[in-house]
Amino acid sequence: MNDVQRESVLLEMEDVHKDFVISQSGIASIKTLLLWWSKRTTTKLSVLRGISFTVRKGECVAIIGKNGAGKSTLLSLLAKIYKPTSGNVVVHGRVAPLLELGAGFHPDLTGIENIYFNGVILGLSRQQIRERLDEIIDFSELRDQIGAPVRTYSSGMQARLGFSIAVHVDAEILIVDEVLAVGDNNFEKKCFSKIDEFRKLGGTILLVSHQLDIVRRIADRCLLLQKGIIALEGSPSEVIEKYLED
Repeated sequence: MNDVQRESVLLEMEDVHKDFVISQSGIASIKTLLLWWSKRTTTKLSVLRGISFTVRKGECVAIIGKNGAGKSTLLSLLAKIYKPTSGNVVVHGRVAPLLELGAGFHPDLTGIENIYFNGVILGLSRQQIRERLDEIIDFSELRDQIGAPVRTYSSGMQARLGFSIAVHVDAEILIVDEVLAVGDNNFEKKCFSKIDEFRKLGGTILLVSHQLDIVRRIADRCLLLQKGIIALEGSPSEVIEKYLED
């Protein structure tokens, strides 16, 4: 990779491994605890096993694969939810992670309060949030419910609010996990229009999806993840064809 290409890289993973340690205690009493402590056993689950790839500015790269292949773990590493067991994860620029939209909401706070809560987490000041509050609410189409606690929202309403917040924080990178179809047809079209606008402005996207039509529609490049390794990298049509064959 030459210097110009290196400067354009916004996301990079280099020989990344991620393991989880699972305890097999089965503790039900103090006696069981003492016996377990003397004979404690754990299992290491290797989810990612040497992942290396880059995403350059303005690219949309999709990751596909079966459930359990490690896709969501990979995105969580880039979103800094997890730390790698080994290897390097490099992210340049502000990231808006769209992972399980609504998962970061506090159920007892109102929609407006959660906009402020999430906006601050994503790097905005309270003044910046105030300036774009109406735009976020209007995009979510939840103005009539925005003063109610989020625990009263349906999952679709939470997803719409989460998407609306994420695409209004002036991020350079969107990390998206299965959340582009978050409403009815009209709202879905509005989401794709916003994604297209984001890309025209030079935004970068890393996408995980089982919806292969979405991958074909917006991705420039595709990675096939199998059992924690990248089995194939290429054009969306090439990689999807291999995935469907398998």
